[in-house]
Amino acid sequence: MNKDLENYARQKIKDGMCQLPQKNQDLFKRMYGSLETPIAVVIDTMEADKLDWAMQQVQRTFDKFI
Repeated sequence: MNKDLENYARQKIKDGMCQLPQKNQDLFKRMYGSLETPIAVVIDTMEADKLDWAMQQVQRTFDKFI
């Protein structure tokens, strides 16, 4: 993945996650890292090939709250 696209995806996920309740952030952490790790670190260290799916998950979750 292009580094600029990767950075965009990570930022988009961070922006979405900060608007979701803690329980959703905790679920995301369990899926992609660990509960002890801050959400921003989990997003920054997740594999690039998982970014597209993670963005879709965040968007679908966010859509449920609107």
